[in-house]
Amino acid sequence: MNSSQLLERNARKYPQAEAVVSMGKRTTYKELGNRVNRFGHALLNKGITKGSKVALLLPNVEEFIVAYFAIQRIGAIVVPVNVKLTTEELTYVLSHSDAEALVAHELLIETVKTLQSPSILIKTGEASKTWQSFEALIQNADDKPIPCNLKEDDESTILYTSGTTGNPKGVLFSYRSILTVASMIAVEMEFKPESRVLLMMPLSHSAPLHLFMMAGMYVGATLVLTPTFTPDLLIDTVEKERTTHFFGAPVAYLLTVGHPRLKDADLSSMKWWIYGGAPLSENEVNMVKTAFRTDNLVCVYGLTEAGPSGSLLLAEEHATKSGSIGRRAPLHTELRIVNEDGDDVEPGEIGEIVLLGEGNMLRYYKNEEATKEAFIGQWLKTGDLAKFDEDGYIWIVDRKKDLIISGGVNIYPKEIEETILSYPGIREVAVIGVPHPEWGETVKAVFAAANPVDSGEIKAFLQENLAKYKVPRLYEQVDALPRNASGKILKQPLREGVTVQ
Repeated sequence: MNSSQLLERNARKYPQAEAVVSMGKRTTYKELGNRVNRFGHALLNKGITKGSKVALLLPNVEEFIVAYFAIQRIGAIVVPVNVKLTTEELTYVLSHSDAEALVAHELLIETVKTLQSPSILIKTGEASKTWQSFEALIQNADDKPIPCNLKEDDESTILYTSGTTGNPKGVLFSYRSILTVASMIAVEMEFKPESRVLLMMPLSHSAPLHLFMMAGMYVGATLVLTPTFTPDLLIDTVEKERTTHFFGAPVAYLLTVGHPRLKDADLSSMKWWIYGGAPLSENEVNMVKTAFRTDNLVCVYGLTEAGPSGSLLLAEEHATKSGSIGRRAPLHTELRIVNEDGDDVEPGEIGEIVLLGEGNMLRYYKNEEATKEAFIGQWLKTGDLAKFDEDGYIWIVDRKKDLIISGGVNIYPKEIEETILSYPGIREVAVIGVPHPEWGETVKAVFAAANPVDSGEIKAFLQENLAKYKVPRLYEQVDALPRNASGKILKQPLREGVTVQ
């Protein structure tokens, strides 16, 4: 089985059912299959063949779905790209992935207008200069079915990591990897043909793409796409389209909680509210559940390299374990926490989360050394330091690469950052280790606030709430912390002494 065959099956089984709803356009499964065949033929006519790489610089629009399945139908490898990348970042991804073609949205032309490669450039809207029209290619192409006999172990997709410590790495997946995690979500979150999946988070990210878009395709559900997220758009789309499943980052929920329209919104169609990327505190969980009038708020934990897959914190577990990532791995996945020797840790002992399952990546594209570093045997190292509590629930302590060792003592920045964020006026903070001639490293806090903040007052506050060795000795206030296109704080520029403007 491969992704293209899923769509072929749905086109036969549910020809008149809505497959995609996007920007006012409604596409049935039969129509989607036809458009995928046409765009597949258009790519074949341009010389794209099995194994070719085709990059997608598209928001969540119908063209993304068509291009994604057309590329895979002809045996090429799809490379979804974050639409927020700069021209320089995009140039790196296109070069590293060996992309032979780029499909871009017309509203993003400013980002790509100076590109020298790839040679095949396709855009939504009208053709212009070196850019061919996506729709014109479809209209002028054959709609003859394209047989796709790819096996589950064939290469399917390359997703690029967020690159918080350097250039992003290309994560190469097989069809087996993707179908494994798609079927996991379909089972765990009760996807059915009648489901209507709201896709507002970028499809260039692994969770929206592999978990929720592909789970919808797995069962023949309707995919409801919006090109961006706003609280108003979330409320409007749920009410109008009667969606049943939504996945969002915690910030999507927290931004919507205070929206004045939410209390009167008709959210009765929604069966599953799912979040991931970061935990929600007990207070935040209670706010979200009350505001959204739901008892079915679920946390998913995972990482791109695992499909993603990892663990689940179920709805009923939030009452006592909010902030945890759960106590079990989902379907098809195994989870352990191990020490430096690879042995399982005892409850309360900190170690690294490792994952085993067919959802794991094949390898990092063109990076054998990083691939070897990523595994212990067949177990994928997550880089997340965590511990089990007495009830078997997993609590993430910090990222392994962010661990600070000062005078031989381990210091976990996440704990310090959470404490600093509770100080009035602090908007964001990053705690890092900087070289020290005697202790190896010392702790520095870089923070942003609405107004000037006396670092001495912050230090006094921390001394009341943290052990002495955890309190930063150095402080720097900046206008904003550096972030990548995914919104993650970049600590490496801070470690390198780059001044944030």
